[in-house]
Amino acid sequence: MSWGQPVRIPADIEREDRIIGGFTARQVAIFGATGGILYTAYLLVGDQVPLVMCAAVALPVGILGVLLAIGRRDGLSLDRYLLAAARHQLSPKSLVSAPGKATPPPSWIAARSDPRPAPLRLPARGVGSDGLIDLGPDGVAAVSEVSTVSFALRTPDEQDALVSVFGGWLNSLSGPAQILVRAERVDLTDTITNLVENARALPHPALTDAAHEHAAFLADISARHDLLRRQVLLVIREPCAKGRDAAAARALRRLEEAARLLSACGLTVRPLDAPATNTLLASCFDPTAPPTPEIEFATQDEVITRGEHR
Repeated sequence: MSWGQPVRIPADIEREDRIIGGFTARQVAIFGATGGILYTAYLLVGDQVPLVMCAAVALPVGILGVLLAIGRRDGLSLDRYLLAAARHQLSPKSLVSAPGKATPPPSWIAARSDPRPAPLRLPARGVGSDGLIDLGPDGVAAVSEVSTVSFALRTPDEQDALVSVFGGWLNSLSGPAQILVRAERVDLTDTITNLVENARALPHPALTDAAHEHAAFLADISARHDLLRRQVLLVIREPCAKGRDAAAARALRRLEEAARLLSACGLTVRPLDAPATNTLLASCFDPTAPPTPEIEFATQDEVITRGEHR
């Protein structure tokens, strides 16, 4: 038995295959389309237009084709970037949360002739009472918050053990999963208030002074800096081919399995309930908003009533 030459696998697994001269199939198609357009134009008007004028017109078109093929902007190929820009320019800018087309205003209203708003299409239909996100035909998604561990402070053997356990969890995945690392604002108002209030009950005046100094230190940091904390989320998605209840049961079971396997790394997986998931989605829609306490959002099937004023 003879062994062949080793093959080097690129680290970027999403890198497109090079098929001709180091160019991808997309680049070859752009080059071919550009050359075909120029050749067809020359066959049509080459006998009627001087060669110098044909070259003057063909040169910008050829340069544009080369730029579309090999140019990149923000890590995206230039043709896809321009296509996304054109799609954004042509798409409606006024969007409303409506199930269908936005109804026009009545004829007796003197409304401006602005374009009517288009329905806002969101991937999430709502959050159920079990905390799962309803994705409509795409299934359901379960979100959990995961703690972190200090990898750099571990010994090489401990690092190998952590990587082995994490790799075992990745190999056990039976469906789509996403690890999201996001930064969110931190509000120290409650912490400072608790420090000041609890300082009065401390048994020694020195401890009281230290608590007040620490509260002043936290207030100064909050005033001079935008405090952020890193949050790690684990999102499990399950299709609803056999119904929403079956998909929800599979998603929760996969979260339990992830919590059991990742606990060997010292990680804690805490599934988010309905209020926490609603708060998370609201903060994702407006990341620059100041932090707010968890709000009791109504579920998609819950009737909203007005509370009585006393």
